[in-house]
Amino acid sequence: MRWLPSRIADSSVTTLIAAGLLFWLASGPVKGFGVTLAVGVLASLVSAMLITRVLVYAVIDRIGPRASGLGSRGAVRAWLADRRPRLMDARRLWLAIAGGLAAVAVAGLAVRGLNVGVEFTGGRLVEFATSKPVPADVAGQAVARAGFPSAVVQATGDGVTVRAAGLGLEESARIEQALEPYGGEVSKRREEFIGPSLGAELRRNALVALGVAVAMQLVYLAVRFRWTFGAAAVLALLVDVTVVVGLFAWSGKPVDGIFVAAMLTIVGYSVNDKVVVFDRVRELWAAHAKEPFARAVDGAILQTLPRTVNTGLGALFILVALMAFGGDSLRDFAMALVAGIVMGTLSSAFVAGPAAVVLSRWDHRPPTAPARRPARSREGTGAVV
Repeated sequence: MRWLPSRIADSSVTTLIAAGLLFWLASGPVKGFGVTLAVGVLASLVSAMLITRVLVYAVIDRIGPRASGLGSRGAVRAWLADRRPRLMDARRLWLAIAGGLAAVAVAGLAVRGLNVGVEFTGGRLVEFATSKPVPADVAGQAVARAGFPSAVVQATGDGVTVRAAGLGLEESARIEQALEPYGGEVSKRREEFIGPSLGAELRRNALVALGVAVAMQLVYLAVRFRWTFGAAAVLALLVDVTVVVGLFAWSGKPVDGIFVAAMLTIVGYSVNDKVVVFDRVRELWAAHAKEPFARAVDGAILQTLPRTVNTGLGALFILVALMAFGGDSLRDFAMALVAGIVMGTLSSAFVAGPAAVVLSRWDHRPPTAPARRPARSREGTGAVV
């Protein structure tokens, strides 16, 4: 095969787009997260294409493809291939369910509104030094009893950081007294002020980042595939984003820079997943041009579903651990990503696929089947390189 398969290249580019927007439009730790995300994607490409590939060939050479598990389809994949459920026959039902979830999310925005963080409204950040460590949940409860239940509280080994609106000298002293029973000797270490104009600018940049991310994904998918695939992917992406925002509205969780980082990460992950599905749709549609387009979508979803579930579970294990053992900010970040990954996985099959089938009436020409290159066999094995 080629050194870099198109689906890997496309999915990596979409994630790098989100990382670039984080670095370009965000600030502070969110900007650093964008750099980390980009470096992680590039490192993953190198390790997958070079290190993992060499290791797989070494295993195949030593024990053979069947003994390694690479020569069999697997129980789930075999079950799906035998059953061959026709998911697209119920495409209107799936779209109606997605619309219902989006409506519930929008209702949360209308009824509860968003708990916009200090970064977007303006406020004050105060860092307290403590003589003994204070757990994040204990510090959060102490700050809430001091009169700031919506403050963002972070705990480190030797201090507590509080971000909230309306923090003056009197309020800081009250928080300091509330922390003393748990942190021993408490003193103010650092204080920063975020003005309303800066908060409005950060809020505007966050909205621009999300809008540009969605627009760039649409353009990229339209160029790499076709406009119907791009529109279907963006529709599913909007459902993902709306549901996560609605979840934070109903739960009252703060919407701040960390939340924006989570949303842009969800955009990259969700589009990554849909690229894999649509790349397979394109291959099956070109190979079976005489069959209905819905059958190609069914086949692509069933063939990529095990890969998608395995990838999502690997991320969910880590995120659930963060939700259980991380601090408040990490817990909210992990909560957003868990909801985004679950929705992104489901929307690839039950929103993007049905939407592509509905939109195919305006562009129903099957793609041209790509010319297959002659495979070169690795000496001593039947592996294709």
